Amino acid sequence: QVQLVESGGGLVQAGGSLRLSCAASGRTFNSYNVGWFRQAPGKEREFVGVIRWSGGVTYYADSVKGRFTISRDNAKNAVYLQMVSLKPEDTAVYYCAVYDSGSYYYGSSYNDWGQGTQVTVSS
Repeated sequence: QVQLVESGGGLVQAGGSLRLSCAASGRTFNSYNVGWFRQAPGKEREFVGVIRWSGGVTYYADSVKGRFTISRDNAKNAVYLQMVSLKPEDTAVYYCAVYDSGSYYYGSSYNDWGQGTQVTVSS
């Protein structure tokens, strides 16, 4: 089992940027695909993006493509979500999770979730 801790959330104005971190402990992170999800109040959890363990290949939801970038530093056992040009609709709790099996786009394909970090974008 991998323990995940997200950090870096906060309050930012529309058009601003934030960088979220996902730190792992318990097991080496290097061979896992890691996804980011978000959940806004009253809404279902939503796929944001995923980074594969090898080669840094990434996939993103259409809603964030071109604005969000996922990267990883295996030496630091960490994955990052760089967010630019933030919009009020990006307001949510953001979670990272370790991919298990199935489609990248479904939360049920992941286990070992972090506790989440709040991102609030003001207009």
